[in-house]
Amino acid sequence: MQHITPPIENIVELLDQDNRSAVAELFAQAHPADIADALERLTPVKRPLAWTFIPGNERGEVLCELNEGVFKDLAHELDNSELIDAIKVLDIDEIADLIPDLPESILADVLFAVDTETRASLGEVLSYPEDSAGGLMNLDAITVRDNLSLDVILRYLRLKTELPEHTDTIYLVNRDNQLTGILPLEKLITGSGDDPAITHALDSPVLFQSLDQEDDVAKAFADYDLVSAPVIDDNKKLLGRITVDDVVDVIREQAEHDFMAAAGLREEEDIFAPVGKTTRNRTIWLAVNLVTALLGSWVIGQFEGSIQKLVALAVLMPIVASMGGNAGTQTLTVVIRGMSTGTISRGNMFNVLKKEAMVGILNGAIWAIVIAVIAAAWYQDPFLGGVIAAAMIANLFMGAIAGVFIPIFLEKVGVDPALAGGVALTTVTDVVGYFSVLGLATLILL
Repeated sequence: MQHITPPIENIVELLDQDNRSAVAELFAQAHPADIADALERLTPVKRPLAWTFIPGNERGEVLCELNEGVFKDLAHELDNSELIDAIKVLDIDEIADLIPDLPESILADVLFAVDTETRASLGEVLSYPEDSAGGLMNLDAITVRDNLSLDVILRYLRLKTELPEHTDTIYLVNRDNQLTGILPLEKLITGSGDDPAITHALDSPVLFQSLDQEDDVAKAFADYDLVSAPVIDDNKKLLGRITVDDVVDVIREQAEHDFMAAAGLREEEDIFAPVGKTTRNRTIWLAVNLVTALLGSWVIGQFEGSIQKLVALAVLMPIVASMGGNAGTQTLTVVIRGMSTGTISRGNMFNVLKKEAMVGILNGAIWAIVIAVIAAAWYQDPFLGGVIAAAMIANLFMGAIAGVFIPIFLEKVGVDPALAGGVALTTVTDVVGYFSVLGLATLILL
């Protein structure tokens, strides 16, 4: 990838050197996404200064590209009139994306600044949930009557000064604005001009209902290589269209969410957020982890006498707990991913459970033999090796079972499995691992 000179990565040094002309030149040539990356590299104190060098016609697009946490912080620092001027020229779907994160004090001013038609369209888009097809759509779809010929449609398009971005299809509608067909531009150009447009419409178009989940939309765009797709209501009336740029944002947000949620963090957090705010955000899951750790310690405490008599247990039982946790995490990750993509459903859940349980038993047996040999040789006690081996099989089996059931349970109670699944699984495998080692040792060795 080529970069302009000086590269955008130098923004921090240029501001520290007070080289304003270089910053202005850098931003004048940079893409809005690159400018947004540059702002995210800066501390909150320097962002308002860098903002002043962004070309006026690029500011709105830059706001759309910012991390949610950075946008919120910057919005509170900027002058209201500057923020409104940047937002009011954006497309309807972009304004709708920004509105939930705007300070309440300027929401009314933003809505007042846009024209009446845009305000009405915003109201329509904002009436749908943010994570639905209706919340993703834009209202810039090009529609024509379904009884027109290809030549007439071509003449109509030539009268327009420009087409909306990512226009690859024309939507055919009847008198009631019901979608009757989707006409690809390639068919419009290559077909005979006298042909009715409806005869060249797609045979099996991909359509979305307004309340379809954004995850399903993203999967469909990936599966069918879509550039755009229409959104309809229950009566098949055309509401708008979703374009690939919005779906890419959804996919990126999902990836960031899954990555950050594994550590109990929020993907929109600003890396330069105040220490107090960051501490509050992270303390909750640290508290949850403390509770789970105390539960594991309580189990160990119930066998304190056994540990005093056979110190080897204190050395070996973390191995069993760790192996169970790793095996369970593998299953948990596969199941959460399968649930999010629709690969795993109620119909095939039993097959998934059976397969993962068998994998847990087989892996447990393999590593049980390994740890049994190590433990027996280390402490010159084959019975100790047998106890650790049995505990290993039990914990890897339980880790696989928990890895399937935990995300199902969390989803049913309305908790994000990606966020809470790891903590719950660790608790199960720690408790089962400690209990199996110490319980079997107490029964067999002491």
